[in-house]
Amino acid sequence: MTSGRRRGAALALGALVWIAMTGTASAHGGSLAGGGRESLTIPTWLFLSTGGAAVGASFLLASFVTDRAFVERVHDWGTPLVEDGTGALALAGRLLGLAGLAAVFVVGFAGPTTARTNLAILLVWVGWWAGLAMTTYLVGNAWATLNPLKTLARLLPTLDRPYPDRVGAWPAVGGLLALVWLEVVSPLADEPRLLASAVLGYSVLTLAGAVVFGPDAWFDRADPVERVFRYYGRFAPIGRTEDGLRLRLPGMDLSTPRLVDGPDEVAFVVALLWVTTYDGLVTTPAWRDLTTPLVNAGVPPHLLYPVALAVGFAAFLGVYRLAVRRSREAAETFFAPSVLARRFAPPLIAIAVGYHFAHYLGYFLVLAPSLAVALSAPFSSPATVPVVDLPGWFGGVALASVIVGHLIAIWVAHAAAYDLFPERLQAVRSQYPFIAVMVFYTMTSLWVVSRPEVPLPHL
Repeated sequence: MTSGRRRGAALALGALVWIAMTGTASAHGGSLAGGGRESLTIPTWLFLSTGGAAVGASFLLASFVTDRAFVERVHDWGTPLVEDGTGALALAGRLLGLAGLAAVFVVGFAGPTTARTNLAILLVWVGWWAGLAMTTYLVGNAWATLNPLKTLARLLPTLDRPYPDRVGAWPAVGGLLALVWLEVVSPLADEPRLLASAVLGYSVLTLAGAVVFGPDAWFDRADPVERVFRYYGRFAPIGRTEDGLRLRLPGMDLSTPRLVDGPDEVAFVVALLWVTTYDGLVTTPAWRDLTTPLVNAGVPPHLLYPVALAVGFAAFLGVYRLAVRRSREAAETFFAPSVLARRFAPPLIAIAVGYHFAHYLGYFLVLAPSLAVALSAPFSSPATVPVVDLPGWFGGVALASVIVGHLIAIWVAHAAAYDLFPERLQAVRSQYPFIAVMVFYTMTSLWVVSRPEVPLPHL
């Protein structure tokens, strides 16, 4: 990288850190919705134990009622889709992505200063991170085409330096954790200019990496956002194969061998699962009650959030690695732990999908009218902003999506075990530790979703 690009990347990184350390945070746009989760009317222990029991029962059903032939038929089902006109659609998608990025910059810096009326705020949090992310796993991955930074990177010259294999996806792991930390502790959902500055800084870093190593290497290995959407897209019912687009059952592509290949990619999947839990955890009364004595004792509030993010990620990764070792012992196999870790990591993506859907569906529905108004008049600031008032029963949809995500994860892990081990009982035994981990993840996610949402404390 040239000295000029190094200075540009350093300035962009410094701007991102400054943004994160100043102002009052709003927890990834949660303040936009004007509401949050509500506590349950049934005992928490009963709710959590019921969810955990449902996961355990689904494992028993998958293990002892199905056979290998049935599992293969389910996963092999699919039908090809017609791809006429995909070239024109791809061009339109790239232009749309570039227009969206331009709107974030122009309206973010020059548009209304009120968060609920600023198109940049609503486009990033409601349209992109909520709406587009949900369509990625509910329909298919359009971000691979829409990504404006990838489009720009292909227009720039490149040094084409070899991407170091030893680095792998670790920059994506660190980048994902850093982005979520920035998302949580900074006022990016309240201050359009800060949001536009953060997007600009991320764009500079991304394009600098693409110029040095080439767009293909950078977006395939190092870019965290591209990897998130790529993994979400593997859950979707529409995916791309060597023969073109294909319709399949949701989640079934997660059992594909070598979808996750290496400890760095395993760590990214675990990080994706952890951050979907973390951004809900820090808005619970339990987090507020736990951290209040620490802050009163003099611990800097801004230090609590990155420490909790890192410690939680290490804990989730440690629990998963422990399950891998126990699975190897239970299956009495000669497969190395690294092989099992890679093979059984993709089912965790289904859990992350279920929790993302639970966290953002209501958020998107409430604010979609505001986004529509901002799109029609991006530089106006109306006195009233339309929102949707969700019915009281809607919270059950979020809880159900968490459980459905875990059930699909169990099925995918079951299919992967059948593919990996020749004997049926060996495949079943290999899943005992992973089922325990999934029950733990299930109860953790359900507990977070069932807690009332409070303003982000201490920031």
